[in-house]
Amino acid sequence: MRLTALWSDGLMALSPIREGAELSAGTVEKRLRELTAICIALTAERDLHRLLELILTKARELTLADAGSLYLIEEDETTGESRLRFMLAQNDTVPLPDMESIVLPLDESSIAGYVAKTGRSVRLSDVYYASERYPFRFNPRLDMALGYRTYSVLAVPMRTPAGDIIGVLQLINRKTAPGPIPDVLRVEAHVVSFSYEDEEMVRALASQAAAAIENNRLLESIRRLFESFIRAAVLAVEQRDPATKGHSVRVAELSVGLARSLAGVTFGRWAGVVFTADQLREIRYAAILHDFGKIGVREPVLVKAEKLYAHELDLIRARFALAEYAVQCEALRRKLEHVLAHGVGHHTAAFAELDRWAAEQTERLAAYLRVVEALNRPSVVDQDPNVDLLEAIARLRFPTPAGAEQALLTPREVYRLSIPRGSLDDEERREIESHAAKSYEFLRQIAWTKELRRVPEFAYAHHEKLDGSGYPRGLRGDEIPLQVRIITIADIYDALVASDRPYKPAVPPGEALAILEEEARDGRLDADLVRVFRDTGVWRRTLGWGPGMASGE
Repeated sequence: MRLTALWSDGLMALSPIREGAELSAGTVEKRLRELTAICIALTAERDLHRLLELILTKARELTLADAGSLYLIEEDETTGESRLRFMLAQNDTVPLPDMESIVLPLDESSIAGYVAKTGRSVRLSDVYYASERYPFRFNPRLDMALGYRTYSVLAVPMRTPAGDIIGVLQLINRKTAPGPIPDVLRVEAHVVSFSYEDEEMVRALASQAAAAIENNRLLESIRRLFESFIRAAVLAVEQRDPATKGHSVRVAELSVGLARSLAGVTFGRWAGVVFTADQLREIRYAAILHDFGKIGVREPVLVKAEKLYAHELDLIRARFALAEYAVQCEALRRKLEHVLAHGVGHHTAAFAELDRWAAEQTERLAAYLRVVEALNRPSVVDQDPNVDLLEAIARLRFPTPAGAEQALLTPREVYRLSIPRGSLDDEERREIESHAAKSYEFLRQIAWTKELRRVPEFAYAHHEKLDGSGYPRGLRGDEIPLQVRIITIADIYDALVASDRPYKPAVPPGEALAILEEEARDGRLDADLVRVFRDTGVWRRTLGWGPGMASGE
């Protein structure tokens, strides 16, 4: 609700006071200033609980009410019927029990229900002796439980500018002086009735409060809508790459956890850094959406589990099978030559030697194929020594049925099998790396609020490294914001320990932390943040999470 609209509601409610009430001009001006200050405070508060606390506190301050309560109208999810939900209570004189579970029917059997149902205010000097014209009767059970005595009551509807009643503001026992009632056994000596001017002032405040609550609910509904959009965006990526299901949510959990941990840290460059709620939300959104650009990467590249595509490995296996067939054919040819040269009766020893030769060649081919299959599986560390055999295997030739010679491995196959880390060749890696820029271009299209305006920037840079070896821009050192450094550590750690990646085995948490520390020593990751991540146990936050498990944010 705009401030001007709230201000006009206040003037409309106060206009009868100015015309007919016996208040000095100074008192009216003071109350207008108080109302304006309250209006500004209400429009600035975005947390619903703090907003309701502020509304009730200010209403009691304006009227010197000893106690008060606030109710909001809600819809029963089961029946669809409207009801009154008790939201909070305050009392200067006696401590109150937990009453958050109280729900009242939206009818005229209670004071709050009557006000909400009819839209009329109620102002009583002694609630125990309310006029017979009212359909409600006061329930004294709470007074008896607290050892308290309710006398004067003022209850007003909380009406939006559109005329909808969304709740009730109820004040109890207008005091003659600020502070707790000094003698709870003689409450009547310190309490007076709420005046007509009090009622008009509270009605003005209630209208402003209703508008503020309505705005708060609208903002919350927009936030929920955006959260659902984010979930849909992440789902779209995960459906293209099911192996990474849950990765984005886990990275967000780890990132927010690491950001929060800095507040209690006493060592390193980032000791004592405190992020606001908006800044934490900004980190969370950037972490959740950091991989959205993968939706623009070709699916075969995105889900590539091994260095060779399945059809390429099948082709190599067929080639090795053909080479084995060629060995058997060669053995048979030599046997035939022996028989033709020496006759049928002198072949036993020669045939046995040829069979041994064929078996050795066949086993040699099988061993080479096992090397190829082993090298085809990606690794997160530098490749094993078997890669040296590739050149030797590639030099081997076998005769085809057409009489030509065929190499066991092509140069392109050797190139791909020689990939030192991961499963992607240079071209494929560049395509995968383009997801950071694609994420940025997508996120730039969203009309982010001022508090979240850096989400695209943070998502864009999550693969940058302090030594400039990252991508896509090769940022260095202080060019990389703290928030990005946090997301980068969370992203790398989760990618290492994830058990749902078909192209690599999960790395144990201890080994993953050691890899982070090595990266920090080599100047690629922030060493202080890696230490906080390890020492404060942030890495434990996602232990046991299955694919798709969401955080409690």
